[in-house]
Amino acid sequence: MRRVVVKVGSAVLTQNDSIALERMRELVDFLCELRESNEVILVSSGAVAAGYTALKLDRSVLQNKQALAAIGQPILMNKYSKKFGAHDVLSAQVLVTAANLQRDDEIQRIKDTVNTLLSNGVIPIVNENDATSTKELVVGDNDQLSAYITKHTDSDLLIILSDIDAYYDKDPRQFSDAKILKVVDSIDENELEKEATPHGAFATGGILTKLKAANYLLGHGIDMVLTSGYDLSDIKSLMLQNRHEGGTLFTKAK
Repeated sequence: MRRVVVKVGSAVLTQNDSIALERMRELVDFLCELRESNEVILVSSGAVAAGYTALKLDRSVLQNKQALAAIGQPILMNKYSKKFGAHDVLSAQVLVTAANLQRDDEIQRIKDTVNTLLSNGVIPIVNENDATSTKELVVGDNDQLSAYITKHTDSDLLIILSDIDAYYDKDPRQFSDAKILKVVDSIDENELEKEATPHGAFATGGILTKLKAANYLLGHGIDMVLTSGYDLSDIKSLMLQNRHEGGTLFTKAK
């Protein structure tokens, strides 16, 4: 059975400084359908945003952001638990830090935990432990985290569901004639050196972090898909009907 990591960003999960519950429900519905023929791991942003719904702290202050993550993580997991529960599916929280991903023994423990959860039909929900991360030792964004998790759990594919619906030949916000690159097998180094341009108040990346994640996985022979998290029709077509209609597939020529 194929093992798939699905990463959903803050821009998709939040709307007007609150959790976008309808989009979360649609995501969970898709994941439950996907798990009928795949093992599914979810990497989810949204803890800071969920915390902000309960306590309005200045997110630009590191200590406040960490406090919001601590407040928001159980709120976020509770919402996921209820939505997966509607499908009689158990979910589990797996919090990791950059330090966990730098030692072979800790990577193995993450893999063992994920394997045990998946073998018992549980969907692992992975996030960085923002509440205890330090500025010097942090994964930085969940695009990178999801790429590392994909590799270290021996997964076959990473799906990034984003407010960015694909990788284009030029910036679609500036050029109306920008075209989607449907299949990409390599990424130009110049593209990887540009500045990150996150869209939402809770976002940390933009297209740059997606390209870095794709580049990392391409270097390890693992495929990645970048597509819309607002409208799941393209990822459903690809994963459930084997039709590539939208979004970008990063893959080495087989």
